Amino acid sequence: EVGEPFKEEKAVAKYLRFNCPTKSTNMMGHRVDYFIASKAVDCLLDSKWAKAKKGEEALFTTRESVVDYCNRLLKKQFFHRALKVMKMKPDKDTKKEKEKGKAESGKEEEKKGKKESGKDEKTKKDKEKEKKKDGEKDECKKDDTPGTPKKKETKRKFKLEPHEDQVFLDGNEVYVWIYDPVHFKTFAMGLVLVIAVIAATLFPLWPAEMRVGVYYLSVGAGCFVASILLLAVARCILFLIIWLITGGRHHFWFLPNLTADVGFIDSFRPLYTHEYKGPKADLKKEEKSESKKQQKYDSEEKSDSEKKEEEDGKTEGTRNSGTDGSGGERHSDTDSDRREDDRSQHSSGNGNDFEMITKEELEQQTDEGDCEEEEEEDTESGPSHGKS
Repeated sequence: EVGEPFKEEKAVAKYLRFNCPTKSTNMMGHRVDYFIASKAVDCLLDSKWAKAKKGEEALFTTRESVVDYCNRLLKKQFFHRALKVMKMKPDKDTKKEKEKGKAESGKEEEKKGKKESGKDEKTKKDKEKEKKKDGEKDECKKDDTPGTPKKKETKRKFKLEPHEDQVFLDGNEVYVWIYDPVHFKTFAMGLVLVIAVIAATLFPLWPAEMRVGVYYLSVGAGCFVASILLLAVARCILFLIIWLITGGRHHFWFLPNLTADVGFIDSFRPLYTHEYKGPKADLKKEEKSESKKQQKYDSEEKSDSEKKEEEDGKTEGTRNSGTDGSGGERHSDTDSDRREDDRSQHSSGNGNDFEMITKEELEQQTDEGDCEEEEEEDTESGPSHGKS
């Protein structure tokens, strides 16, 4: 048997209801507010009941003491424990996702085979695309403003169901509020609204001066609203007249933010706006677009030249490394070449040229010399026979 809650328990529950962070959701077809146990414990440890008064001990000293007290509140039905149940997607969606995954895996395998065959051709294109993406990111960062809406993160949906074990535990457990007291602000606003309605119904009983003042205030408010409506119509008429006279070239708006979703003062700022949409404006737009294209082209050319310089630097580095590795052999080769050059210079200075000749070359030269002598003898004998 659970008795009625004491004043202290009501005060603690009221403090926890209005100070502990809560969220709202649907449970069994009803809108409910729920909180997390660990946050409730932290909230009560920062309350006035966690501080010791003169001659009295603190009600909450440790987290265990707070858990015990919250168990008392749970038994007296200030809140109850709930269970989070994640919403599962239907079977159709799961089948579609599986089919999509298979199709994507097959496409990825085909793409890998194509990429392996044509990697050398696509490397340059990939680099250019990365640079373009970097440029687009920089432009997007410049265009971003604090008022621009951001993409919402997708959160998993869940529903609450009553838990079988009604115990308060310190952790990420969920508890739904049953106790719903009226806040002081809502009570005060309701009281003011009731008094205003009663005062309006008793308007004939007001003093004459108050009634005259209220009359003039109502007339002034009506005139202000009517003037705003007339201004909205007049600005549209003025825009149409200027647009028709100039053939759609001049767009003139008086008080452009009058009907916009802005504050009261901002609706009267700026006083007017003017735009010219003629042939000159089109030419200017074309020139701007051409200048942007030229700048992009120049930046791409610069990037290509930088790439070439980097490649040249790499090739030079490899050559230098190769020369460093074979430095000893090259030094030896250059020394032998220098010695041979010196010998040839000495021989040319003395008028005697010496060359290294193998045995085979000597035999060939001797054979050729014999053949030449035989030919000369034949030629000499030929004319002598003729003379004879």
